[in-house]
Formats: sequence, structure tokens, C-alpha cells
Amino acid sequence: MKAIRRFTVRTVLPENIATLGQLARNLRWSWHLPTRRLFHDIDPAAWEASNEDPLVFLGSLGRDQLQKLADSPQLVDRITHLGSELNEYLFEPRWYQSLGPDAPESIAYFSPEYGISAVLPQYSGGLGILAGDHLKAASDLGVPIIGVGLLYQSGYFKQSLSRDAWQQETYPVLDPDELPLTLLGESDGTPTEISLPLPNGRALHARIWRADVGRVPLLLLDSNVPSNDDAARSITDRLYGGGGDHRLQQELLLGMGGVKALRAFEKLTGAPAPEVFHTNEGHAGFLGIERIRELMDGGLSWDEALAAGRASTVFTTHTPVPAGIDRFERDQVSHFFAAGLAPSVPIDQVLALGHEDYDDGDPTKFNMAVMGLRLAQRANGVAKLHGQVSRGMFSGLWPGFDTAEVPIGSVTNGVHEPSWVDPLIADFAREKFGRESILDPAWGKALDVDDADIWTLRGQMREQLIKDVRLRLKASWRKRGASPSELEWTESVLDPRVLTIGFARRVPTYKRLTLMLRDPARLKALLLDDERPIQLVIAGKSHPADEQGKLMIQDLVRFTDDPEVRHRIVFLPNYDIAMARTLFPGCDVWLNNPLRPLEACGTSGMKSAINGGLNLSVLDGWWDEMYDGHNGWAIPTAEPGTPGEQRDDIESAALYHLLETQVTPLFYEGQREEAYGAHAAPATAVSDGVPHGWVAMVKHTLAELGPAVSAERMLQDYVQGLYVPAAQSGRTARDNDYAAARQLATYVRQLRDTWDAVAVEHVDSTGVTEDPHIGDRLDVSAYISLGALSPEDVLVETVYGRVSDSDELTDVALQALSAVEGLGQGRYVFAGQIDVNHPGPFGYTVRVLPAHQHLTSRSELGLVANA
Repeated sequence: MKAIRRFTVRTVLPENIATLGQLARNLRWSWHLPTRRLFHDIDPAAWEASNEDPLVFLGSLGRDQLQKLADSPQLVDRITHLGSELNEYLFEPRWYQSLGPDAPESIAYFSPEYGISAVLPQYSGGLGILAGDHLKAASDLGVPIIGVGLLYQSGYFKQSLSRDAWQQETYPVLDPDELPLTLLGESDGTPTEISLPLPNGRALHARIWRADVGRVPLLLLDSNVPSNDDAARSITDRLYGGGGDHRLQQELLLGMGGVKALRAFEKLTGAPAPEVFHTNEGHAGFLGIERIRELMDGGLSWDEALAAGRASTVFTTHTPVPAGIDRFERDQVSHFFAAGLAPSVPIDQVLALGHEDYDDGDPTKFNMAVMGLRLAQRANGVAKLHGQVSRGMFSGLWPGFDTAEVPIGSVTNGVHEPSWVDPLIADFAREKFGRESILDPAWGKALDVDDADIWTLRGQMREQLIKDVRLRLKASWRKRGASPSELEWTESVLDPRVLTIGFARRVPTYKRLTLMLRDPARLKALLLDDERPIQLVIAGKSHPADEQGKLMIQDLVRFTDDPEVRHRIVFLPNYDIAMARTLFPGCDVWLNNPLRPLEACGTSGMKSAINGGLNLSVLDGWWDEMYDGHNGWAIPTAEPGTPGEQRDDIESAALYHLLETQVTPLFYEGQREEAYGAHAAPATAVSDGVPHGWVAMVKHTLAELGPAVSAERMLQDYVQGLYVPAAQSGRTARDNDYAAARQLATYVRQLRDTWDAVAVEHVDSTGVTEDPHIGDRLDVSAYISLGALSPEDVLVETVYGRVSDSDELTDVALQALSAVEGLGQGRYVFAGQIDVNHPGPFGYTVRVLPAHQHLTSRSELGLVANA
């Protein structure tokens, strides 16, 4: 019998332990080990039964049990201390507060998903986990970020497997009252709502839920409200669950509705208005339109509002493949804006922002990433290699410029180490050198710790993983229809003495989940080797609409079902944060084999590294810049352009070869025979049972790689390289009734109206003999037509360096030329000198660029006149 209505009854805590409620509601508990241990110690069985969800846990405690807790002076003191410590954490000055007045007072961070804790399932994969780590690190550093997102009624799907290994999806409905959320409300107690007009006289309303991520408020918009019709209520039904109009309305609500939610939050709480807006991927790009609407309603023109909004906006792209970008029909976008979403904003200007008006673009499409780039004065990829890939991917927006000059930089992702470092590691650090954080400089002392202690620690984490795997595997098989009598074999799956390799991520085809199956016989030989066996733990979800990804999972699971190898290789369904917290620490090696360079960054290998795992990866994403030869292995890749099947053959063979000749020998070197019984390596010398070469790599990884992959490092890079400059540009744009924005808008409008008349008519050079030498000076004179522009409006420069057989310049240097003579009718002579500083073929050219104090780069406007 089913209930026709449900509601949540809140636990009433005795007054002297009421602080437990505060500790449970602030998501800082998810990365604060003493708080998690408090909940565990109150009732270990109930804590485990709640899936480590503090609100569910407290709700499971009866009145008598709560009173017993309140009568324990020791426990009350512990709760009081942690409550006081949390309040200090929330309000005391931290790193950011030392930066002074140049740092922005508030920063808005928009993302379609957030992976903060398994108890708030509002994430699908890497983008969401990264966003969650971004907020957590901001909290720890005191960065005044406000997160903005959507509250999905079913989150992302839960994954299970059918008996024939086909992925199945279910969408359990979430009750916001059972989540660590607070509904934003007006002074009279009514819920705060924002609204967007929709076509045909309809409206989309949303309430605003607040999650506290340490010091950071996260605002989540929820369309499942009584004031909506049924169609509008379902807009926030599930993460990435729909396409077409459904997806477009989600992104309009996230971007435009998100700005409205921020304004409501400012009004209700007195929080300062954000000085910087960070658009995390194109999904949230419409936030820029709402900001322009605000500015135009305040009296600015379109051009002026665009200039002002761009100045304080940062855009981060996360995808290296066009298929990963949301694109809508232009007519579809026009239809929604015609309903009055931004009445003062010209619809043709909105459409122009997302227009693919470049070579190979589709003029019928509206591209969300293209709009995001055009609405932001600063943009970045998420690893050095990804920045390079992004510059090539979006180079059509900056025609006439070399790819290297496309104004997209990079900030390499990081991981929030307190969230992902295993408690065993934290305890170990505290015991050995008095520090539990891998970020502390004292962590460098890991190099001095006894090898045997490190090896024992790694073994403990491996055993912890195997225990968890056996429970999850048995549960998975029960869902696949197996009876208890069929599952005795799951009690002995995996061996705590065997080299354990992990692979877990989303399952698009480019991540190549099944590359390891390329030669099944060779993989089987590695798994069953008598002397140096390996074992694999694999997890990952395919998007519900990705049939190819589901086929890859099915192929892999069918291999793992083979009774001959199923004790050595397992696939665990429903990969999430809870599984990851055991998986990363327990694996000795983390495997990653995407098609290079299609991994934007990837952070799973980082989480393994901070727990002493070694990476075995294609040189892609973050690994391309941080592999140093002592923290893991680089899988060789085929030459670019190699056909797909051949490429997979080459790279899978390289993977097998590394495992056979380098990884497994190093892991098993020097271990005692009794360490792995029947799988013992030949005893060649007296050994202490510790593979010292392996442990040396583990220690090096902990000491050197850990700080480099931290989200704290990432946040500091964002603050210093993007947020502070964006805040300064935004302030300049706003000063004196937007005088600078108005000036820049006038300049840009004039520039675009007259740029066709700008040309390099002729170039002369003297000063170099027929036998030039290094150190010679070349005098360059350029005859430039500027039309209606003046010399002060432009930068004329020589670009010089090595020159290839096809006359392409490389290793270039730049030298500005000065206007020395006016020839009338908009024609000028510009002159200057360049040094001949390269042996061999040397070349140069001349170009004209826009020049204005409020532009951030030469290429920002995409205008250039080349000789």
C-alpha cells in the first residue's frame, strides 16, 4: 500500500546538543574528518545505515537516544567544540582576506551541476565534481564565491545492470526537505520566487534553495513549484535528461534565472553584488544576456552594456570536442526571446552572439560556447594542453590570427584534497609529522618516512577497497537477478596482495573504456599470471542516450563475468562520490587511456595521486604537463592521423607492454614469497618484503604531485590570474556612470564600421646587406591606410622570427612601429627597427591591430589587417 502524501518530520534536538543540526546542515562535514567521525562515533551502525548522511542519521535517532547523548558531558563538550570550530572557520579571515581591496568583494559562479557530496546528488561527472571542488576550495581559502545552479528533482540517473549486462537507468525522486537545503523566503515567510516569461503567455517560476558549502552559499533553482503548469514544473526534472526546448529552458533558467536569484539573495541577506561572473561552460551563458538587460534598463545602449558586462565576466570551456557543446536552432532561441525574456535587448543581437558565422560553422545554429566566449573578456581552458586545443577549436572566432594568439588561456584543474584524501592517509600524516593535510609543506617529509610504513599503509587502503568491492559486487549481482546461492564467489573476489588497477569515469567513446579488451588473451594472461598478476576495478556511467557507450559497458561486463577471470576484474555500477572515496585510495595504479588530445583535463588520476596511487596514462589533459617520469608512466600514442582501429591496436599494445615490462615487475620486486602465496615471484635475494622502487615513486608522488594538483592551487590561479583582473576591469567600466564602457563601446562601433578600409599598402626595409648576420638591424617602413581611424586607434607592429619553407613564421617576436608621417586621406607611414636575432631563414611581416586601454589582448576583437 502506497502513501498518497508524504512530508518530513524534523528531529528536535535537546538544547545542549542542538549544534549537531548546524554541523549536519553545513556541507563542510563532507570534507571535515573530525565532524564525520563525531557522527560515526555516536552510533556506528546507524551512521553506516544512513549511508553517511547526517540528516538521515539524526532523523533515525529516537528521543531516548538523543537524551542519552545530551546527558553525556564528554559528548556534549565534543559537539560544542566542533560547533565553535565551525563558527570560527565560517567567519575568520583566511588567505583571500590578505589580498587587500583589489580583490573582488563577491564572485558569482554558475554551473549546471555540482558534485559536493553523495547526499546531494546534483552531478553527473567531471564537470560537476570540479564545480563542487571549486566551491569547497573557495570556502577553505575564504574566496567570497556564491554558487548558482539548478535543483534537479531526480538528480542524475542511478545505474544498474541487467542480467545480459545492459545499462539500466532509474530516476528516484528527491525530496528537497530531506536534503541539506534551506528554502529562501521573504520576510513574511512566503517562499521567494523568480520568474521568466515563456511563449504563448506562459511563465516559468522557480524557488531558490540554499546549500551551505562551508562559507560558500550555493543557490539552486527549482521549477517544481505550484505556481507552474505541469510542463514548467518538469523543467528541472533531471540533469541532462532532455533536449530541444527542454534543455534550452533549463539553460535559460540557469543563466537568466540565476542572475535574478542572485539579486533576490542580495536583497534578502544584504550580501554584496558580485563583481565578477564566472560562467562554468556554455550551459550558463544566458547569464550575460540578463546582465545586459539590467544595464540596458538602466540606460545603457546595447554596445555599452555588452562592453560593461564583458569586462567582469570569465568563461571556462571544458570540452575539447564540438559534440560536447550545446547548440540550438536559431529560430528556437528567437522564439523564446520573442516572449519577452529581455524586452529591452534586441533579439538580433542575442542571436549574433551565438552565430556560427565562421568557416565550417552552421548559420542555422546557436552555439552556447561561442556565446560564452563573446560575452566574456577573459576565457580559459582547464589544462595547458586543453588551452592549446581550445585555441585551435575556436580559432574561427579570431580570423587572421595565428592559433597561439587566440585569447583563451588555461588554468589547470585541481582536486579538493580534504575531500579525497583517505582518513588513513590523514591519520598517517598526523602521526608521522603532525599534519593531516597534504597541502602542508610538512608533507614533503613523506620522502623521509620509512618505506615499510608507506607500504603497509598502501596495503591497508587496498584491503579497504576490496572489502567495499565485494559488498557492491554482490549487491549488483542481486539486482541482475542472481540468487544468494550463486554468489558465494563474490566473497573472495580480488586479492589484497595483488597489484590493483583502477579505471572509473564517464563512458563516452573517446575515453575508450574497452581499450584494455583490445587483446583479450593478453589481458587474461596479465590477470592470471602465476608470478605477477594484476587485478582491475572498473566503474562508469554512459549517458542514457549514448548507445555506443552502453555497448562498451556491455562488452566489458561480459568479459568480467567470465568465471575464469571474474575474481581478478570487476565492473561496479552506479559510480558516484561515495564509491570514489574508497576506489581512489585503494588502487595502486590509476589507468587513463583517452584519445589524445580529447581529454580536457580529467581529475580522477589526481585523486589517486594524492592517496599515493601512481598514474598510467596517455599524455593528455593534466598528465601531459605533470608527468615527470617518477610519478607514474606515460602510455605512448600513435602518430596523429593514424586510423582509429590501427591507433587502438598500437596504443593497447603499448599499454600491455608497459604493464608486462615496467609496472608489474616494479610492484612485485623484493616482496617475500609468503606475501602472495601461489603467485610468488622467484626468490632471487634476501628481501624485507618491500618493493623499494615502487615506494620511492609513491613517496615522490605524495611529496611533489600532491600540492600541484590541489584545488586550492587552482583557486589561487583563478583569483590572481582571472578574478582580480576581471574585478578591476569591471570597476573601471562602471566608474563615472560607465564612462569607460561607453568610451570603449564607441571605439568598437567605429572600428567595426570602418575596419574594411584598414590595409597595409606597402612595406620597405633597409639596413641589412646581402650577407646578413645576427645582430644586424632592419629598418622597417610601412605605408598604412587607416580610413577614418587615427594612428592612436591602432597598433602597427612587425612580427618577425624564423621562417619555414612555406614562409610560416615561428619563434616570433613583436616590435611596435611608430607613426612618423601623415600622407593625407587617412594614409600614414609607420617606422621602426627590428633586430636580426636568428641564424638561418629569417622573415618578418607587418600588421595593424586595434589599440585601446580597455582591451585585454591584441586579438580580443578579432580584427587584424595583415600585410
